[in-house]
Amino acid sequence: MGLSSAPPLTLPELAAETAVMVTFGFAGGVQTFDPLVLLLIAMVIEAALGDMRLIFRFVPHPVVVLGRLIGWLDRKLNREHRPPADRAIRGGLVTLFVAALCGVGGWGVAWLTRNHDFGWIVELSLVVALLAQRGLYDHVRRVQRALENEGVEAGRDAVAHIVGRDVRQLDEHGVARAAIESCAENFSDAVVAPAFWYVLFGFPGLAVYKAVNTMDSMIGYRTVRHAAFGMAAARTDDVLNLIPARLSAMFLAVAALFVPTATPAGAARVMWRDAGKHRSPNAGWPESATAGALGLALAGPRRYAESVVADPWIGDGRARATAKDIGRALYLYFVGCLINVMVIAAVAVVRYSLP
Repeated sequence: MGLSSAPPLTLPELAAETAVMVTFGFAGGVQTFDPLVLLLIAMVIEAALGDMRLIFRFVPHPVVVLGRLIGWLDRKLNREHRPPADRAIRGGLVTLFVAALCGVGGWGVAWLTRNHDFGWIVELSLVVALLAQRGLYDHVRRVQRALENEGVEAGRDAVAHIVGRDVRQLDEHGVARAAIESCAENFSDAVVAPAFWYVLFGFPGLAVYKAVNTMDSMIGYRTVRHAAFGMAAARTDDVLNLIPARLSAMFLAVAALFVPTATPAGAARVMWRDAGKHRSPNAGWPESATAGALGLALAGPRRYAESVVADPWIGDGRARATAKDIGRALYLYFVGCLINVMVIAAVAVVRYSLP
């Protein structure tokens, strides 16, 4: 599989190979190791076994370590008495520093893979840990089971783990919509985008994306504390998700062809019409594709810890979503993940066929 026994590479040679990878191999060049093979293996392992939770009982998860660093920088540099401009500059420097740190670490992992026979095991383990196909499915599935078997209160407790809004006042339909929206949005953020940046730049690309995405999830909110400090992280995350979010929507629209009761034409129609209604320049794409495919209305007014967001509805179907609709969304998500893997496999085949 080309996962070991590669000749040692100098840093310039590794950079040259990454440059070839950026062009999907069409720029020419000879590679004895193709990171896409490792990515496909990692995606299969993660889908089957999850995020290696057993291992991370004994050592901290990379995202946990990253979160601790971001939290420490937030506490040290984002003081409430500082003016917004100062906090914005400090937030920009934090975003640059954390992304650069993870990028350099990613280069180190890539170097280890190329220069040591068993270095690929480290990269494979980290890629599995940083993907979230199975993890997202399991979290959303728990919400469905809680609603079906234990009622609304249990559904609220389960959905609170995957959304940032105030769940205390959600009824059954609100819980179901929140779970479906999280499934759709995170299909882009946690599945397609990490794979996309790995395909382009190898492990350094994945590491930088996860750094920015984690910063956005921690400090990229429009709250009094983070509106200025987290602005750079939020905007950078928006840029990095521009293409993956739209790819995710297209994958979900195609997936609707293979999902009973889903409508691919509805997915395409609602996607083009309603994606721009979302507050995020990216989240509206997979959410609107899901809403159209399943005949639902998503988004709309919702309550967060500090405010009520009066957003428009996305989709023109039922707003009264149920646990059964969560199951339909998971079916759509599962097929979308398969399509994502197939696209990456097709790119790998093309790369291998090049002289």
